[in-house]
Amino acid sequence: MKYSEASYGRVFVLRLEDGDILHEEVEAFAREKSINAAALIVVGGVDAGSKLIVGPREGRSKIISPMEHILDKVHEASGAGTIFPDKDNLPRLHMHLACGREESTKTGCVRRGVKVWHVLEAILFELVDTTATRILDDKVGFELLEP
Repeated sequence: MKYSEASYGRVFVLRLEDGDILHEEVEAFAREKSINAAALIVVGGVDAGSKLIVGPREGRSKIISPMEHILDKVHEASGAGTIFPDKDNLPRLHMHLACGREESTKTGCVRRGVKVWHVLEAILFELVDTTATRILDDKVGFELLEP
């Protein structure tokens, strides 16, 4: 395990609106408010056509091939995530969302595009005094948190 320490900064209450793309809106807000690092929770609805990364095709293969699931209908959603800067010092959201409808739930990463259905509420907790970043790991092929 690797770790670093951070302190709380500002806390923001957000309402994303119908048609917003979750990761795009959150990252744009973070840039606008000069937020480099944060933790956040969300709750609300996501629209049909939203895309989730639902796991690697093979669990321990050398080449990681992500699987994408497209929601066919509106779903209730709840999720948690983090924001840390990438190699270009831009805030990048890593969030997993559980999306349920009737007796079925799909859970995955929002990076491919989750579209808000009417409203998605978020509480964003800014983290300050941290040097943590997301660094591309050539071994796995995606950005990993480097605390």
